[in-house]
Amino acid sequence: MRISAKADYAVRASAELAAATGGHPVPAEALAKAQQVPHRFLEAILSDLRREGIVASRRGAGGGYVLARPADRVTVADVVRAVDGPLVFVRDARPSDLEYEGAAASLLHVWVALRVNVRAVLEQVTLADLAAGSVPDVVRQLTSDGAAWENP
Repeated sequence: MRISAKADYAVRASAELAAATGGHPVPAEALAKAQQVPHRFLEAILSDLRREGIVASRRGAGGGYVLARPADRVTVADVVRAVDGPLVFVRDARPSDLEYEGAAASLLHVWVALRVNVRAVLEQVTLADLAAGSVPDVVRQLTSDGAAWENP
């Protein structure tokens, strides 16, 4: 599984919005600077997030972006789906839409299990968690083993 730069930047910018105090709009330029991401690329990402109801934009002096709903009701999965579509694709198809035969028939179970596990993590973590500098216990447990941080 690969997380695109677009998804990474979207989650990081959304976490910045969740951490913004007072719910005041944050300009895209400030979000880009805070997370050291390309401003123009972030503008396109914010447009996708706005279209999917993750963020709202406010024009004019003091304008910028805010979360469209409370940070504890927006998951990392929501943000990734907003910019990249479904969380797990195999050859541009959802695993549940595939069919395999012969020796590879059981591979479908592997792809579906992967999707279930990716969802189990990304749907547990909210923008409020990230803004607070924490993750749910289930995610922390997965990363508590030193082997989780090693490159196989």
